[in-house]
Amino acid sequence: MYTELNKKMKSLLSPDDSLVTNLSNASALLNEYLEGINWVGFYYRKVDKLLLGPFQGKTACVTIPLGRGVCGTAAQNGETLVVPDVHQFPGHIACDCASNSEIVVPIFAGGEAVGVLDIDSPVTDRFTDEDRAGLEPVAATIGEIWGKAEIM
Repeated sequence: MYTELNKKMKSLLSPDDSLVTNLSNASALLNEYLEGINWVGFYYRKVDKLLLGPFQGKTACVTIPLGRGVCGTAAQNGETLVVPDVHQFPGHIACDCASNSEIVVPIFAGGEAVGVLDIDSPVTDRFTDEDRAGLEPVAATIGEIWGKAEIM
């Protein structure tokens, strides 16, 4: 499934479109493909914090300090985090109290973590190493566009 998803992602995204347009379509495609999720979207890195980008789901946290919560920790460390139970994660930031598990994949452009792909689920232990292995190439595809597209 992830191979097909990444192929569709590559055909959907274009450096000729704005980053906002690309991330909006990317979040919509991920939302269509992934089952058992209640939120999928992006946060942009701006110096020492993350700012909310395009997403699908309920309203979300607007600003997340680096090193705080699952998103801030993944962005700061530059590593994917799979969290089976967000309520057990130290410093978890609860944007939607229905979320019980989460995967956050850093997005790299120009060798730097420029943002994260964040996916939440109401199902505890929803995300696996298979999800990590499938979503990291998707995030790499998004990172290629991120470094080339204009913001707006």
